[in-house]
Amino acid sequence: MWHAVKRISLRESSNPSGLFIAIVTIAALYFARVVFIPLALALLFSLLLTPVVSFLERIKVPRILAILLVVFSLMALVGFVSWRSSQQLVDLTEQLPSYKSTLEEKIHSLRGAQSRGFNKASDTVHELAKEAEAATPGSPAANEKTKTHPAPGSSPSTPMAVEVVPPTNALEYVENVLGPVVLAGIIAIFTIFILIGREDLRNRFIRLAGRGRLHVMTQALDEATRRINRYLLLQLAVNLTYGIAIGIALHLIGIPNAALWGVTASVLRFLPYVGPPMAALIPILLSLAVFSGWSHALATVGVFFVLELIVSNFVEPLLYGTHVGLSPLAILIAAIFWTLIWGLPGLLLSTPLTVCLVVMGRYIPDLNFFSILLGDEPVLSPHVQYYQRLLAADQSEARQVLERYLKDKTLDELYSDVVIPALGLAEQDRHRNELDEGTQNFIYQTTREIIDEMGDISNPESKVEEIRAEGVVADNIVRKSVDILCIPARDDADDVVALLLSQLLERKGYRAKSIPIGTTSEMLEQVEEAKPDVVCISALPPFALNHARDLYAKLRSRFPELHAVVCLWQFEGDPQKTATRLKLAPGHGFFTTLPQVLQHMALGMQKAASDGEKI
Repeated sequence: MWHAVKRISLRESSNPSGLFIAIVTIAALYFARVVFIPLALALLFSLLLTPVVSFLERIKVPRILAILLVVFSLMALVGFVSWRSSQQLVDLTEQLPSYKSTLEEKIHSLRGAQSRGFNKASDTVHELAKEAEAATPGSPAANEKTKTHPAPGSSPSTPMAVEVVPPTNALEYVENVLGPVVLAGIIAIFTIFILIGREDLRNRFIRLAGRGRLHVMTQALDEATRRINRYLLLQLAVNLTYGIAIGIALHLIGIPNAALWGVTASVLRFLPYVGPPMAALIPILLSLAVFSGWSHALATVGVFFVLELIVSNFVEPLLYGTHVGLSPLAILIAAIFWTLIWGLPGLLLSTPLTVCLVVMGRYIPDLNFFSILLGDEPVLSPHVQYYQRLLAADQSEARQVLERYLKDKTLDELYSDVVIPALGLAEQDRHRNELDEGTQNFIYQTTREIIDEMGDISNPESKVEEIRAEGVVADNIVRKSVDILCIPARDDADDVVALLLSQLLERKGYRAKSIPIGTTSEMLEQVEEAKPDVVCISALPPFALNHARDLYAKLRSRFPELHAVVCLWQFEGDPQKTATRLKLAPGHGFFTTLPQVLQHMALGMQKAASDGEKI
């Protein structure tokens, strides 16, 4: 496994084409942002408006008319809200002079609360500033001190030549010329044309990126559209509710124009991370200016802090959840990246754009690294995580992996899906001589300890009740549990799996135990002493078949009447051919998974119970 990873990494590092393509793509996104930003915003609006346009089309409204109606209605709504907000903002600016006395009172109170040390520090800073000004050639203080005339051109009365340097980049010049109104018009035009030809645009994208894989690209587009639509609609609902709550709370506190700040909070909250602090800044300043005390300011800060804490930590994770599919770190990295490339529009578009990249990474192999790096799904299966933490000698986190899995799964599933596959990986690495003896001992000993702990904390039900629930015990039959002895075929890994098998059998109501690894003669002697009804041979591939076959042959030779079961865990060969190679006697079993062994034992007990035997 590790050699394959090394070969892949060397092959990828020797091919710089991927890095070159990434650099060219980022450069194109940055230098052509004048075109890409309106286009990306138009695509975002088209996703939001497509369901409404489709609904109007279903009620027989022509597509062009439906699109124009929806787009211009949205523009009118945005214009009305902007106009009303600007009116309230003008009223607020007219009232600002009346708050001057309150601000002066707070400034004086802050000055009175300053300590003597702070005053001394402030005086020192002022004195240093005066000295620096006096030392500056041509300054009024320096001229007064030296009683000399200033140098020609250095006097304040002498005008200073100013040179206007035009932008060197033509795209930057165009970007500066475009105003908000023109930009909004371009976005509206893009949105209209995208909505008109959305099917043709989708087909062209499938033809370009699909490479003939129509089913895969259809799934990718459907999932990306569904995730972004749900995210945007949920975000719109959350932000509207957030703004309404802010407006009501500020109105109750007494902040002027509370409705304006509620609308501002709703809009700015679409900007991740920076939006809520920006929305809270002016209301907090107003609370300081309007009211003489400090209680209103503290209440304003508390409203924004508590609401943001509740929404960001409880409401959004609950509502967004799997709809976004991004890890929290990925959202932060995406916000920083797109902000550096496109500014505030990039911050607004960061999450939808990154969602598209992650979804495409799940369906397009060339983009799979996006899904691995930015997605919220675990990239390592539980058994690989467990084995990796054992390789790192991290017993605590290895135990946590198993405990997390056990919250939603049974102990049988934990052993079958996590522990045994992890031990299989260890056996593969051991046979490739990639594990030293110390690491091997740590892996096996740690797993033994965790198995003992898991058996104690999982709180099984009554053994008799479990057997009765499985239909094993027949009514009016007095019987005892079957004696089962689990023995390892050869290695420590076989020993560990035999231990967990005996533990599971005990939990099912059987009288089972395992014997430690030893020489073949020693284990056969223990079998003779225990006189079990059934012997389970535990063997873990890759080189377990021959060991299991030899041990089974010796068991048959010494105890011909003993019922034996051969367990080749996770063996992927043909069961019929393998059973033939093992030369199994009639009635003896060959199994590869824990559920198969447990079912075989249950059927044997049920048959014995139905025959009225006392086993």
